Amino acid sequence: MPTPRAIAVIDIGKTNAKLALIEAATGNQIDRRSMVNTPLDDGPYPHANVAGLWLFICDALRELNVGYGIDAISITTHGATAALLDGDGLALPVLDYEFDGPDTVRADYEAVRPDFRESYSPSLPAGLNLGAQIFWQERTYPEEFSHVTDILTYPQYWAWRLTGVKASEVTSLGCHTDLWAPDRRDYSRMVSERGWRARFPELKPAASVLGTLVDEVAQLTGLPASTPVACGIHDSNASLLPHLDARQTPFTVISAGTWTICMTVGGKTETLDRERDSLANVDMHARPTPTARFMGGREFEILAGRSEAAAPSEADIAAVLDQQILVLPSFVEGVGPFPDQKGRWSHDPAQLSDGQRVAAISLYLAMMTREALQLCGVGREIVVEGSLARNALYAQALAKLTNVDVSVSDDATGTSLGASKLFGAASGAASRTRPVTALQSAKFDAYSVTWRSHVTRS
Repeated sequence: MPTPRAIAVIDIGKTNAKLALIEAATGNQIDRRSMVNTPLDDGPYPHANVAGLWLFICDALRELNVGYGIDAISITTHGATAALLDGDGLALPVLDYEFDGPDTVRADYEAVRPDFRESYSPSLPAGLNLGAQIFWQERTYPEEFSHVTDILTYPQYWAWRLTGVKASEVTSLGCHTDLWAPDRRDYSRMVSERGWRARFPELKPAASVLGTLVDEVAQLTGLPASTPVACGIHDSNASLLPHLDARQTPFTVISAGTWTICMTVGGKTETLDRERDSLANVDMHARPTPTARFMGGREFEILAGRSEAAAPSEADIAAVLDQQILVLPSFVEGVGPFPDQKGRWSHDPAQLSDGQRVAAISLYLAMMTREALQLCGVGREIVVEGSLARNALYAQALAKLTNVDVSVSDDATGTSLGASKLFGAASGAASRTRPVTALQSAKFDAYSVTWRSHVTRS
């Protein structure tokens, strides 16, 4: 089909949901709508607010279509989430992956989950392994689970809501789920042994047109029923798409939102460590992509009291380096390169100015990123996308720590741009990145050595 003129991208992150309208010819964002994505606590367990998200999606599609026109719809979402369907409705609510219910059956689950070298999926807390969620739901709600006809990963759930067509897709199956064996490019042994395989619909490519709008959605949004909808893609993998044809492997993309996710395309899986939140995602072609991550956006919000903050001054940065004001991992325990350490400050943060706190937090995130990169590998160059692309001190410190070329993306969100490429939109990725100059401070070397000495002896 010809490349659409304007592509609406449904982009559901763990903290915020967005609908961005992308101009296909240039990759530019024409307009966007957003909402806070807060899970609901009613019902049997914390779960996604799918009714609220659906209302937001339909309203945003209608508004943007009236204002600009929409020719196609693409979808990207966070991982570790699936919808269990009973025919044409939910058999159970869509579980929030931060809910710790799956930990109550952890010992039994560990006995059936695949080995790390089969799945490249580490054992993660709460519901961060999608297989653990499904196992817990099967154990806890056997009657409801017995009626499950389909298990849809999250992008494909929303694609089904739009088109009525059910599908599976490898990027969502291959993101620390325990459900996929990347080297075999097939489901893990556990999926067959648990009798789940028949509940997963047919695999479809992320970039395939899954279908067109069902009549109800066309009426709700005012869009033509002929509007094509892509199968959809996991958000971290969407961030890779604008770079796959533009950069020489190995290269690293850091996708920063609630999670800071480091992915090295063309990297090796040998250095991945199951105990330190490193794993292999799979790209849209089902190739293993070494990945390491931590909850950088969540930690920034915890430490700064907000999701973003004003840039620190040179005096703020100098004070943090001079006094060696350190933030030490981890303020979201159980994940990241130091999952067993409890976060702490070397100095009382209440005694610091806002700028000093932000400077210390930014340097902390850069040093945590370096630790993650030691697990998944560092490419010839690093591209930073998302919220951390707007944090100059973070990027400068990362360039100094890694000693490779670092650039930052000017795109508001790499995930929306990447998802638009499922319909062949121009990437614009290379042209909209800016090179970063490494942090010029003789005291930063000593600062980073001190930080590392604290975390290695903890």
